[in-house]
Amino acid sequence: MRLFRTAQLNDTQRASLCVRAWTREKQLTDTVEDICRNVRERGDEALREYSTRFDSAAVRTFSVSPTEIDAAREQVSRDLLAAIDHAARNIRTFHAAQLRDEGSVETEPGVFCWREARAIESVGLYVPAGSAPLPSTVLMLGIPAQLAGCKRIVLCSPPRSDGEIDSAVLTAASIIGIREIYRVGGAQAIAAMAYGTGSIPKVDKIFGPGSQYVTEAKRIVSSDPAGAAIDLLAGPSELLIIADETAEPRIIAADLLSQAEHDPQSQVILVTTDERIAKHVISELGIQLQQFPRKEIIVRALENSFALVAGSLDEALAFSNQYAPEHLIVNTREPEKLVAGIRHAGSVFLGRFAPVTAGDYASGTNHTLPTGATARWTNGVTVESFQKSVTFQSITADGLARLTPTLVTLAEAEGLGAHAQAVLARQTRTPAA
Repeated sequence: MRLFRTAQLNDTQRASLCVRAWTREKQLTDTVEDICRNVRERGDEALREYSTRFDSAAVRTFSVSPTEIDAAREQVSRDLLAAIDHAARNIRTFHAAQLRDEGSVETEPGVFCWREARAIESVGLYVPAGSAPLPSTVLMLGIPAQLAGCKRIVLCSPPRSDGEIDSAVLTAASIIGIREIYRVGGAQAIAAMAYGTGSIPKVDKIFGPGSQYVTEAKRIVSSDPAGAAIDLLAGPSELLIIADETAEPRIIAADLLSQAEHDPQSQVILVTTDERIAKHVISELGIQLQQFPRKEIIVRALENSFALVAGSLDEALAFSNQYAPEHLIVNTREPEKLVAGIRHAGSVFLGRFAPVTAGDYASGTNHTLPTGATARWTNGVTVESFQKSVTFQSITADGLARLTPTLVTLAEAEGLGAHAQAVLARQTRTPAA
């Protein structure tokens, strides 16, 4: 893990630290475009070929039966069953609070405007299972989709070599009531949900993280008029920690390692006002990583990562906003004092007792978050991600009379006479026959 000091960096060097290591490769793009085209043209036949090629699974039936889902619950431990149920309750509580009645606004007497949410009718959830299955992603995507009122919720997850989906993933789906599940993964799963195949229905919007191939497939289908919308293009996991002299290096190191173990391309960053803390943390990383089975992944991720010594907390916060991290931990004496200054971050964790692990699993907030500095203009998944808004207006005769001069003037200025006539026609009554 490299060490820098803000006092020794110019603007260009500081900006270069915000550039992510992962980039889109042409070979990857070409491969994924071939997969998407093949699935679109050949449907289930292409899915079977890709399942054999990428997952080493000979899949005869993609749909997972209710019997298989119920059987999966018997295969997981009581502790895991209780943990998934606990996490689901908190996630549902937090996301349910996002549903609100916005009400009507009377913009002027007799002119009423309002907005109503309508669910996206058909959504696809992608739950990865590359180096490890992610039952938490089932909860993070499935619960807000249900709260939003989506009529059809389709879940795709890669099969193991024996053709089965991980029991914990199926158990999480069972706990929250998702029953339409298909054993297919990778870019081919994204293409299947975007275009539809003989077995898998086309959906309107696709959600969920995944590998570079999954992300590239989401990019491709979202730009295709025949494809589907997507939630966001998620890259490797990111964590930035702002720490002062009161933070414990042991805890900081543990937090950094927790996100570094996701992916070799993950990036974890420490920004601290105390250089002694930075050096101690770097030492702790070398000690602590020895105990984890994903050590090789962590080592590679740390090569992409760095510690930065800032002259003040304001300077540390300025860099954090410039970087716009997916996850931000504020481990300082008074973390709440920095909240007002946080402008760009996917999800924020305040204080020494708030690890990212809480948000990843069970505090209630969503763990599907913007990466690659996209937190500068977007947010993570919410209930509203599964909805779109329909605007309404109701206008009385007096209300239209007040608006008429403005409407007619603007319509005529734009050369749209029929627009003006649609207003004026309402000012006179048609004589009775």
